Amino acid sequence: MFSTTTRLIFGASLLLGGLLSTGQSLAQEAVDYSQASAWLCRPDSLQACATDLTTTVVAADGSMKTEQFQHNPDAAIDCFYVYPTVSRDTTANSDMNAGPEELNVIAAQFARMGAACRPFAPLYRQVTLTALRANLGGGQGMAPDRELGYRDVVDAWNHYLSHDNNGRGVILVGHSQGSGVLARLISTEIEGKPVQNRIISAMLLGTSVQVPKGKLVGSTFKQMPLCQSAQQTGCIITYASFRDTVPPPQNSLFGRGSDDTESACTNPALLAKGSKELHAYLSNSVLEGASSAPPAPWTHSGQQPQTPFVSVPGLLSAECVNNGSFSYLQVTVNANPDDPRTDTISGDVIANGQISANWGLHLIDVNMAMGDLVSIARQQGAAWLAKQ
Repeated sequence: MFSTTTRLIFGASLLLGGLLSTGQSLAQEAVDYSQASAWLCRPDSLQACATDLTTTVVAADGSMKTEQFQHNPDAAIDCFYVYPTVSRDTTANSDMNAGPEELNVIAAQFARMGAACRPFAPLYRQVTLTALRANLGGGQGMAPDRELGYRDVVDAWNHYLSHDNNGRGVILVGHSQGSGVLARLISTEIEGKPVQNRIISAMLLGTSVQVPKGKLVGSTFKQMPLCQSAQQTGCIITYASFRDTVPPPQNSLFGRGSDDTESACTNPALLAKGSKELHAYLSNSVLEGASSAPPAPWTHSGQQPQTPFVSVPGLLSAECVNNGSFSYLQVTVNANPDDPRTDTISGDVIANGQISANWGLHLIDVNMAMGDLVSIARQQGAAWLAKQ
């Protein structure tokens, strides 16, 4: 019913359609998170995080240089990541075997955080793309266990706290379904409890965190406010991105508020360095299930980058916009037809050959600001450590 093109982005429907709401959980054996096989990444077993993150930096004049990546095994803080809906297992909930889709999303969204923090990324029995397609496509529905994946993440979190944390500061990182899981974890397991003092920040990306209009805290979270600087700790970073040329339509899946609340937006570029320029790490290939639109040639002439990732300084900028109905991160491509570098980027959801504007740039929410998120992690980590 749905093309491969659109599969990844249906993870957002978990947040909007209630699949993460509290409900009865089917009887399932708990995952043993003492086993390395239950994790995609751990500092003592990098596994999926030990991927090639080599990047070609393409300047505005078309010149290119190679940037190598280096993990920081001595990082003084931790990052705990929950990935978005990517599983293509044929069951309603995924199994605990990592496929190419889980490995790919780690490379795109999380492995680079290893420059700033020790990485922890558990596998979990998420609601699959298969179940989402069945339930959204008008065909025979599937009944996913709506509690199973959440309980897995709670178990992984508790195992991490008991065996790995040792009082260290930790940044929570999630996208789409992963952000929804972490939002619930914060509300039920963290806020108002001693462990809240160890939360450096929560990066809840590609979702809609609600705050009272004109306020920094309330509604979704009761105690953790939106981050206003990279030196602030114990706060929330969140946004959903749309092109400046394709703002959220009325059926948009992100950015919508209510009569009393608005969808929160924190600009990662402003937090990281005080400017609107995004520090992107964009994929140099099309990943299965991510997008049907391949990257445009990075330059109009000459050799093209051959590395897994490409960075394009100055090409992308962003600002938080509230148009009265939607609050979102507006992304501008600063195209210059007179220089040899590309004037566009891919990242739109394409269905039946048409852009699905209601999804915005959901596919690259994280990639387009990856460098800024790493920078924020470094700065917030230093600020948290200075307070201890």
